[in-house]
Amino acid sequence: MAVRNPSAHVDSWYSRSATPSPARPPLQGRDTADVVVLGAGLTGLSAALELAQAGLKVIVLEARRTGWGASGRNGGQVIFGYGCDQAKIAAMVGREASKALFDWSVEGVELVKRRIADHGIDAHWRDGHAHVAIKPRHVDELKGWQADLADTYGYPVQWWDREQLRAQLPSPRYLGALYDPRSGHLHPLNYTLGLARAAEAAGVRIHEGSEVLSLQRGARPVLRTAEGEVQAGFVVLAGNALAYRIAPELDDKIMPVGTYVGATEPLGEERARALIRNGMAVADINWALDYFRLSADHRLLFGGRASYSTLPPPNLAGTMRARMTRVFPQLRGVQFDSVWGGLIDISLNRAPHWGRLGDNVYFAQGFSGHGVAATGLAGRVIAEAIRGQASRLDAFARIPHRNFPGGRALRTPLLVAAMAWFKLRDALW
Repeated sequence: MAVRNPSAHVDSWYSRSATPSPARPPLQGRDTADVVVLGAGLTGLSAALELAQAGLKVIVLEARRTGWGASGRNGGQVIFGYGCDQAKIAAMVGREASKALFDWSVEGVELVKRRIADHGIDAHWRDGHAHVAIKPRHVDELKGWQADLADTYGYPVQWWDREQLRAQLPSPRYLGALYDPRSGHLHPLNYTLGLARAAEAAGVRIHEGSEVLSLQRGARPVLRTAEGEVQAGFVVLAGNALAYRIAPELDDKIMPVGTYVGATEPLGEERARALIRNGMAVADINWALDYFRLSADHRLLFGGRASYSTLPPPNLAGTMRARMTRVFPQLRGVQFDSVWGGLIDISLNRAPHWGRLGDNVYFAQGFSGHGVAATGLAGRVIAEAIRGQASRLDAFARIPHRNFPGGRALRTPLLVAAMAWFKLRDALW
């Protein structure tokens, strides 16, 4: 049978520069496995790799191409922590549990680096990340965060004043930064594709073009596609914002949000290095934040302009250029070669939502824009639970999560209104 070519990756600098990856055949007919995974993104592939290395038979079902979703087109920033402040997690689960969760997030960063090395993945890894302050209140917030990270979590990061920051990032916009040499950035699609190759080498079978249409629960649950089905001892739901109605009780706990990234035309090595001299990734701490870094071929990759209505903003490239030149006036006139976006999932409290449904259906969602490292950790933690060591998954499952208000009809308009308030707050205070 000829292998059909599922829809291509979203056009982006990532897909244009990715290591070639062959199309994988769709699922046809009935099959069985120890574990079947929905979603060939970072969470699903991480779980699949861990489980296959432990000797289990694993099948992964992917609706499009491997890494087609947020895993293959995000900002590429690999950072400790989660999508909400650690202080919020501490308020929900207590200081001791929060310390464990934080330590595991650092493990997630180290796991990315170790997998790149162990599996020879050409992910363009660069060390270093800075959270930057735009306003005096941001300076106070970052200094408070630095003290809390050191005193409560034993995680030292560096405070750079404006002069120290401008020695590395000559932008007039920022007043200071928290710099972490252990975090960093990478080519997310190359990393995801490399993880898929590692999983296949361990025995995992990946079927692309195999959208899951239903989950039949029971002692041996079944995932069904248009042309086949897989029955397994365990199911892992790792579709995040793109898996809808498979497990309805999960749907109202997350909201799809559009995020966007652009890649400039090539700047040349000298001009690019003059923008970020140490090659670090950068993110501000506004609610509607900007984040950026340099590519391996000397472009600026610039992200921001989230859409809480899920509709792409009008004149996206023009809006992104305006945001970019506010950070780097010296790039006025520079064009984007490509601008792309897609959906991520956020939880109401921005904390990770990981757990199980019954005894044999596991899930991870709610990465809230902070998932490159946390997804790998989620896959590992779920794999541990499937193998009988559930203490870490149980710790995450104790984080309380509420539904987004308003039901299906009103929750998106309510979120859009709330985000308008936060953007106004960013602008005025």
